[in-house]
Amino acid sequence: MPKLTQARWAWWLPILVVVSVVALVSCQEDQEDAASAPAASSSQTTPTTEPAAQAAAGEPSTATEQADPMAIPTASPLQQPLGAPDGVPEELKTVWEVWALLTSEHYDRSTFDIEAFNEAAIRGMIEAIGDPHTSYVRPEVFRIENDDLYGRFEGIGASVQMRPDGKLLVVAPIEGSPAEKAGLKPGDVILAVNGESIEGLSLLEAVSKIRGPRGTEARLLIVHLGSLDEIEVSVVRDVIPLESVKVRTQPDDRFAHIRLSTFYSDTAEQLQDAIREAQSDGRDGLILDVRNNPGGLLSSVIDIVSLFVDEGLVLYEVNGAGRRTDHEVRNAGEFADIPMVLLVNESSASASEILAGALKDHERAPVIGGTTFGKGSVNILRRLENEGGLYLTFAKWFSPLGRPIEGEGVTPDIEVTSRDPKKADVDQLEKAFEVLAGIVDGTGAGVTN
Repeated sequence: MPKLTQARWAWWLPILVVVSVVALVSCQEDQEDAASAPAASSSQTTPTTEPAAQAAAGEPSTATEQADPMAIPTASPLQQPLGAPDGVPEELKTVWEVWALLTSEHYDRSTFDIEAFNEAAIRGMIEAIGDPHTSYVRPEVFRIENDDLYGRFEGIGASVQMRPDGKLLVVAPIEGSPAEKAGLKPGDVILAVNGESIEGLSLLEAVSKIRGPRGTEARLLIVHLGSLDEIEVSVVRDVIPLESVKVRTQPDDRFAHIRLSTFYSDTAEQLQDAIREAQSDGRDGLILDVRNNPGGLLSSVIDIVSLFVDEGLVLYEVNGAGRRTDHEVRNAGEFADIPMVLLVNESSASASEILAGALKDHERAPVIGGTTFGKGSVNILRRLENEGGLYLTFAKWFSPLGRPIEGEGVTPDIEVTSRDPKKADVDQLEKAFEVLAGIVDGTGAGVTN
């Protein structure tokens, strides 16, 4: 090898010194990094800076870091804390931080649908509480809640309820409605409307799919109670009259048989008129029938209980703060002395259960039939700023003696049931006539507790 001349050494020596110093520093840094870094398998690469942070700082990521799917990013602290605005609750500050970071730093932020963000956040909160009676109501379906109890509406005429598993349950078709004529029965489950699944929708959103203008068709994919087969049923929508009191008394009947299909604002007045007419016709007693009655207005059922009970509680409710509100009988009962029985079944829900619980606890009338539905929550609809609403469980109600209704229902004094719904209807009505005759004639105890 030829020897370097003195001139060449003078040129190369500074370069070698620089290279040696750089190599020495690099080795020292590697040793320090190795000592401070956590143990990792040889197949992993741990970058010291996140690719996103490098891009923000104008530093290119190495090819190895970009290609290695096993790379573990390290936290990239913010230069300044985000700081939630005044008014954000402490428990929601993390939610606000996620929102702020996504909308300020995410690559696709310019394409975000903010309304979808809002709705997803709302639904997430509601799903977390696990209450099937609480739901978000989009603006376009908010008006539905105001159609039912005070006028008339166009649809199929069936009361429905959301089960805990998110399935839409038919509580009862309205008597004489298109739903009843098409063969829908209590206990049926609706899976889809016009080929569109309703799984995951709130109660009012599902109802908005089912309703529609008079004369239009609703194709419902349903599963009948007790069956595993899915079938499609076609129902032609119509105007649903809101008639709640139906007299079922036959000319030769000894007792009046009056059926309540729901509880509207004028139901108590209509019932009052029907009972007065029955008394003028010489009927000896009353069979009040709330089978397949899904409920209605709280004020209405309080007025109806007040027709038959002189004084005391109709029900009480307890809200989330533990505060109790009592609902007392209004006025003296005009028909407090009329012999009567009450018919219920598994589709008697909500206000029907308040009526059953009150008559049972006051020992006013024997309750005959099957255990009721078990809807004992007090729900209110709150309007939101976006013209939508939040339908939420505000409280739960209890019978006068403190019997819970939610999830349990009201157990009848005299149980009469059958797997055949038609047979159950006949047997229950026959038992009602029998028990009421015993009360009037003094041959049976009649009232039990």
